[in-house]
Amino acid sequence: MASDLLSQVLDTVSQADGPILSNNAFPTVDFTTIKSALDRLGSREMITHKQIDREEANLTPEAEEIAAQGSHEAKVFEAVRQAVDGLKIADLPGVVGKESAKIGQGKAFKEGWIKKDKDLLKATTSAIHDASQDQLRTIQQTKTHPDSKVLSDLRKRKLITMQKVITFEIMKGPKFSREFVKEETDLTADMLATWVITKIYSILRRLIYTRSGSWKTVKLKPYNFNAMGAPTMSGALHPLNKVRHEFRQIFFEMGFEEMPTNRYVETGFWKFDALFVPQQHPARDLQDTFYIADPSVADTPRADPVEKTEQLADGSTRSHKSQDHPNKDYEKYWNNIKEVHEK
Repeated sequence: MASDLLSQVLDTVSQADGPILSNNAFPTVDFTTIKSALDRLGSREMITHKQIDREEANLTPEAEEIAAQGSHEAKVFEAVRQAVDGLKIADLPGVVGKESAKIGQGKAFKEGWIKKDKDLLKATTSAIHDASQDQLRTIQQTKTHPDSKVLSDLRKRKLITMQKVITFEIMKGPKFSREFVKEETDLTADMLATWVITKIYSILRRLIYTRSGSWKTVKLKPYNFNAMGAPTMSGALHPLNKVRHEFRQIFFEMGFEEMPTNRYVETGFWKFDALFVPQQHPARDLQDTFYIADPSVADTPRADPVEKTEQLADGSTRSHKSQDHPNKDYEKYWNNIKEVHEK
């Protein structure tokens, strides 16, 4: 359990003289679990820890066999050395195996351990140093090798695989203690002492009243004001409103403008006559246009107001609409429209 791991971490750090590594102290604990425990202890300053990323070399099954029994070239040399008068090349696979004969013969020649005498193989020395076996044993014990060229060569020979390993260096923190005290997240009624407020706040007193008084000694967890708040449900537009908004945007992009709300009802002059709509056009019919009875007659067409700028006493300006400019000759305009319709 998580609480057991917290206690194990604190006990291990307490017993150590210096920093400890998580992969050595807790080899069976997975990365997520150990990180969660360390972050929890670190937030309370009971420990300090830092992450260490490194690569480890792992032996393949073939390499483990070499580390235990020797390299292919060493097996070839030993077989040739034991044959006093030399070992026939054709007999080598039967003595050391096909794989060792195929790989080890060339490397043994390269190292100068054996030589070829017609169809025989003969040893050129009485003893050798199996460097491949020593290198693999070093990697088996330390998971690495001081010489990077050796690691590169062994990887090419597919004797090792590299694996990224994340470990943590753990040390005691400023508030280190072997006992992990659970911190409360809020002040509850059971923690408060009896009758800590006056009778004026009788409603609050009933909420605060308790028997234990443990609030005096309880350890409260500090609030994390940077934490993300709980997600709240939000509303959404009605599908019809979404479609309406899309239509509006399409018309705006085409250059249309919305009518002001005070111009929703207009005269037939501006709706039809000024646009040269014929009298018999179906748009004038009742099923396409709504007509109102009050008022029964519209006002005479007015000129559009113009914007005037007024200079104020403080030097600033004020804009307002004015209609004191000459009226347009709408009668002449109407006669022109009438003449068009009569044709």
